[in-house]
Amino acid sequence: MEAEEPEVEVKIEEKVIKQENPIDPAKEEEEKKKTESSVPLPEKKEPIVDNYEPQKISEFEVINQDPSLKNYEWAIKRRMDHYKNQLSQIEGNEKSLEDFSNSYKRMGLHVQDNGDILYREYAPGAKGIALFGEFNGWNRDQYWAKRDKYGFWELTIPAVNGKPAIEHNTKVKCNVVLANGQRADRNPIWCTYLIQNKESFIFDCVFWNPPEPYQWKTETHMKKPKSLRIYECHVGMSSFDMKVSTYREFADTVIPRIKRTGYTAIQIMAIMEHANYASFGYHVNNFFAIASRSGTPEDLKYLVDTAHENGLFVLIDIVHSHASSNVADGFNNWDGTDYLYFHGGAMGHHSQWDSRLFNYSSYETLRFLLSNCAFYSQEYHFDGFRFDGITSMFYRNHGIGYGFSGAYHEYFGDNFDEDGGVYAMLANTIIHKINPEAITICEDVSGMPGICRPIEDGGFGFDYRLNMSISDKWIQLLKEYKDEDWNMGNIAFTLTNRRYNEKHVGYCESHDQSIVGDKTISMWLFDKEVYWNMSCNAPETIVINRGMCLHKMIRLVTFALGGEAFLCFMGNEFGHPEWVDFPRPGNGWSYAHCRRRWDLCDSTFLRYKYLYNWDMAMNNLDEVFHFLPDNRQYVTLKHEGDKLIVFEKGDLLFIFNFHPYQSFDNYRIGTLWGTPHKILLDSDEARFFGKSRLTYGHEHTFPAIHESWMNRPNYIQLYIPSRTCMVLIAEENMDKYDLTKLGFKAIE
Repeated sequence: MEAEEPEVEVKIEEKVIKQENPIDPAKEEEEKKKTESSVPLPEKKEPIVDNYEPQKISEFEVINQDPSLKNYEWAIKRRMDHYKNQLSQIEGNEKSLEDFSNSYKRMGLHVQDNGDILYREYAPGAKGIALFGEFNGWNRDQYWAKRDKYGFWELTIPAVNGKPAIEHNTKVKCNVVLANGQRADRNPIWCTYLIQNKESFIFDCVFWNPPEPYQWKTETHMKKPKSLRIYECHVGMSSFDMKVSTYREFADTVIPRIKRTGYTAIQIMAIMEHANYASFGYHVNNFFAIASRSGTPEDLKYLVDTAHENGLFVLIDIVHSHASSNVADGFNNWDGTDYLYFHGGAMGHHSQWDSRLFNYSSYETLRFLLSNCAFYSQEYHFDGFRFDGITSMFYRNHGIGYGFSGAYHEYFGDNFDEDGGVYAMLANTIIHKINPEAITICEDVSGMPGICRPIEDGGFGFDYRLNMSISDKWIQLLKEYKDEDWNMGNIAFTLTNRRYNEKHVGYCESHDQSIVGDKTISMWLFDKEVYWNMSCNAPETIVINRGMCLHKMIRLVTFALGGEAFLCFMGNEFGHPEWVDFPRPGNGWSYAHCRRRWDLCDSTFLRYKYLYNWDMAMNNLDEVFHFLPDNRQYVTLKHEGDKLIVFEKGDLLFIFNFHPYQSFDNYRIGTLWGTPHKILLDSDEARFFGKSRLTYGHEHTFPAIHESWMNRPNYIQLYIPSRTCMVLIAEENMDKYDLTKLGFKAIE
């Protein structure tokens, strides 16, 4: 792109509005003494204990806490009975739910103690299955499996001199006699590793039996973090170089970055094998195989182990809502029928995703999917799961062309797929049985009541729900509204609009917002100026000033008010520009937009470093105060004219001035706390590309006036510059925390 002539530096005129009864900062110490001596502190009382208990109108707590659900108690009870019956059936047929979910240890290819290889597959529609590969010269007629009355096929390949007849890291396939009598080559459905054939581009199963299995250095699972700050990442596109990155490269180069930035968890996308790289890992071909583009099973174990060594909780992005429709290297039509693990006919096809839909009422489908959960938890030591596409799983219309309004009748009725709901409950049960410290997160756009409530309360058992409306709101504001038209009440409502007692993960943007056709928030803010005005030596134009200010404010207000956890997609912590575009014919198979520009963040000559410093500061603040999971939250002010949002979260006071040009002098802010307040963090600090206009508030305190204001018992008065935000703490709360831990190594 040919560079345009840079804009000249523009000075932004700052309009300062003074409130009534200003306090001169120069006289604050004297004023503070007067206040302390003349205004009596409130009489100390015992803390008020909230003894309120909801009226018991139901056996289900979800109804007791939301009586509006009473009309749908029949639906909740029916689902709960269905869950109990399904669990009872599994436990009656198998030793336990755990044993049922450990079926991955018996299905597929397994070396026995004597060196024999046992192969088992479920394929009731098949008329014959033979195993062949490099080990027998690709002879399709040598080893035939036997079928039992339930549709399970089994064969044993004898050991050779006490060693497995199939060598480690060699190709092995099935030749299946289909339901119509024809023969076709397939991959074993439960295979754990595949590689792509460079000639046919089909993925082939590889027998993975390393002579020296990976030796774990850490415990099987991490304890759940006190504050869940998630770094969403994609291993393949994590390199600066234009290539597919590897698990080991990610472990050695990216994990240290994540730890330094202050995140407590990583959520890894595209782990399950998928033929279409551009699908972001959401069209899974092989559920028990890891994506071989980035390495081997041992390499992935090294990544998880390294993350654990660095104190990071590891979540896998798991896709149980649908599967790839590929036949040759997936398991669609594997035995010649369209209903193996899936619904048959039109019911088994997702019209928008061109994928297959699971039949959650099938006993063997439950075995397959629950085993998949256990497999990744036990074999790869994943600590938690982010379940994709729950809306498609829960509703018969899969949410296609349907906008949920929040009316309760939309969740209970013929459109609800009870089998899908019960599967989610079983999945949460086995995940938390295997690892009581596990965290499960659901991606649900419908707002299903009770989705993040315990199963015994009438819920589905997920720990968190992604607060997906927030990112949509920010993109809408940036695309469609002028800054002065932003509605503070609507922003605050969007950030706080979540069900009581159901935890949410807030985020400004995830991978979805940056996929080609859209772009990152920083790109919406800076637009073409990212190409020539992000240098520290370039003029500070209006666009740059606005973008730097709003990027910081959007992230902090979402971080603090948008949920009980926070998520950041890889690179967005420093304002990664442009968009994500996987290699494809339309872009000449280029990796230019399928990588991460870490160089932008690392450069001391570019302004991205200021945004990165801000992200580290947010994480550091939460690491000290743990306000993210704190349920003490009160929105004090949503002022449309002044464009202010003020709220309390935990023991901290947050103030945001979104006004494009108006600053306020000695603005009254209501507060719960009756002792002087001090600024802990503000976006106007020089290390964050600010003007250092609030330095005074870091070094001195703002006295609390013991008069009611904004429905709070006290107020403080302070200067609030335009397009800035700040976080304050009252003196009475300081002793609760180790303030010496505040601070991080900023990029200078």
